[in-house]
Amino acid sequence: MRHGDAHRKFNMPTSQRRALFSNLTCALLTHEQIKITLPRAKELRTFADNMITFAKKGDLNSRRLALAFLRDEEVVAKLFSTLAERYKDRNGGYTRVLRAGIRYGDAAQMAIVELVDRDVAAKGAKDLARVAAEKAAAEAAEKNAEKPVVEEVKAEKKATKKTAKKAEEKTEEKAEKKPAKKAADKKEEKPAAKKAKAPAKKTAKKA
Repeated sequence: MRHGDAHRKFNMPTSQRRALFSNLTCALLTHEQIKITLPRAKELRTFADNMITFAKKGDLNSRRLALAFLRDEEVVAKLFSTLAERYKDRNGGYTRVLRAGIRYGDAAQMAIVELVDRDVAAKGAKDLARVAAEKAAAEAAEKNAEKPVVEEVKAEKKATKKTAKKAEEKTEEKAEKKPAKKAADKKEEKPAAKKAKAPAKKTAKKA
């Protein structure tokens, strides 16, 4: 007599099969909708429903059992808070399996597994947040890279303004010095002319 013939074996050892469904259950509880092959989808329902049943109990032993199977503290926290509150009035039937055609390549029947009354925004939320954070970091890096260039341009503008001001001041000083020199030359020329005229008058008187 063969005992323990409750689940599909999928032609793999127990440890691999347990790890497979642990990861699939984590993915389903995180994204609330995944696409896998039909036999795995049918088998996954039992594990997901058991985890939600543990969450609805809410005691310490149930949390430890869920954590031992899922091995992800974030998923367990969501399971015992968000999902337990969502399905507190539902008695079983927390998941839904929808046929999704045939996979090209090996003609395997595909299916979509999703939670009933799922949160549409939960699918790919981490990836979207990661992409948004990467974009923000790239924009910040570009701004930081542009700042030195802008500062260099500002410094160059200031330097050109200073040189232009100095040149203007020099030209103004030169323009001011030229009339002063002309006035001084005129003053020097006038006494010389007077001295030259004075001896001419004296000679005229003597004659």
